[in-house]
Amino acid sequence: MEQTLKQNKTFVHNHFEEIVNRKNSAIVYQNFAPDFIDHEEPFAGIVSSELVKQTMEKAYIKYPDLHVIVEDTIAEEDKVMVRCLWRGTDSSTGKKMEFKGFVLWRLADGKLAERWATISPPLI
Repeated sequence: MEQTLKQNKTFVHNHFEEIVNRKNSAIVYQNFAPDFIDHEEPFAGIVSSELVKQTMEKAYIKYPDLHVIVEDTIAEEDKVMVRCLWRGTDSSTGKKMEFKGFVLWRLADGKLAERWATISPPLI
């Protein structure tokens, strides 16, 4: 069980590193379950990997230096909770933005199956 918790934490850390910091939007095809459920806006419901990929690609354009730091991670059973700090510069205005958030992921069969998130409004 302890090894599985560690593997789940590592999986989520690697997911953030790939999809945000390395701007590898195609990682969604590997990391997301086909019936992935997002419980928060802007999607709320079953979300396709393609929609997540497109959303991230728009974020890469708007914030070309987008970066996330996972500050804390807690794992319990099939869930991983992270506390994150996001930063980036708006390409159209040059203004820096920063926001913080908590994301709870549920994993199933080695994939991200569900997400709940609480995010602070961006500081500009």
